[in-house]
Amino acid sequence: MSGVDAEFVIARNPEEGSALPYLLRLPLGDGVVLKARETWPRTAKVYCHRADGWPDDPEIVERIPVRTCVRRGAAIDLVLDRARERRSQIVFTFARGREAIFWQTARTARKARPRVTAPTAKAVGADGPLTVVVDTQEKYPYRFARQQVAVVRRRLPAGDYAVEPGAGLVAAVERKSLADLLTALSTGTLGYALADLAALARAAVVVEDRYARLLDGEHVRPAVAADALAETQVRWPAIPIVFCDTRTLAEEWTYRWLAAAHRELAAAAATADLEATLTPAGPLQPGEATPAEIRAWAAAHGHDVADRGRIPTTLRQAYDQHHQARR
Repeated sequence: MSGVDAEFVIARNPEEGSALPYLLRLPLGDGVVLKARETWPRTAKVYCHRADGWPDDPEIVERIPVRTCVRRGAAIDLVLDRARERRSQIVFTFARGREAIFWQTARTARKARPRVTAPTAKAVGADGPLTVVVDTQEKYPYRFARQQVAVVRRRLPAGDYAVEPGAGLVAAVERKSLADLLTALSTGTLGYALADLAALARAAVVVEDRYARLLDGEHVRPAVAADALAETQVRWPAIPIVFCDTRTLAEEWTYRWLAAAHRELAAAAATADLEATLTPAGPLQPGEATPAEIRAWAAAHGHDVADRGRIPTTLRQAYDQHHQARR
């Protein structure tokens, strides 16, 4: 922490219109200065970016004494001298060939990668390994190593993963990372992909991230992304777009969904000719008239009939002949 005061300083970013309104100065070496979206990662990771330098006359938001500020590999561990909100970590990584910096706490890191173990049991009703067709254009496809799956690589006309319980492609899943989804929404290409998927009996889209990350606004304004997604779902209501927290959970969901689609569509194909084997019932025949109905008819048409007792056969025949003639 030599070279600068052992303080963690937060100031306002003087750049007008910046999406990162704060500056952070860490007492490491001659001082590390970052732009940041928030003043602390309370509910989610905070996106940061390298700053050109510390302003000459900054508008200070907060100064906090520092207990430790140590670089450990590609991360900086920061411990502040205060009772609450004191431990955090700044992680330097790369995403899609660009540097990405995230400020996180243990709590926000757990939320980003929940401690959930994907089940390994086979899908309900699966008699043996499920055969999944994987599109050859998938560069880093799911391997389904935890599930009982036989993978076949082939070019698919729609989706990235598919099953064929009968003849031809009938059910498919389109896989998207969050960056892919945002790009497809902003360029309109997602609509074309969903149009191809809509031609199938069953189709879905799985996103390898949380819906909350869609609203982070790192690359697209939150309202714009949310509106585009909502409009897409309304236009294609039969194709669900499912958000899974991680790639592992997205892979697990894809396996379960494809297995369920395979089971349902295979059963439908096996009973496709059921209607042809049924005997037509014909038109519904009217039921036999009750004594009360015959007495009311007889009285209206001048026939003598007792108020009680058995209806004479001749009177019942006359009633039937009258109603048959009117049909």
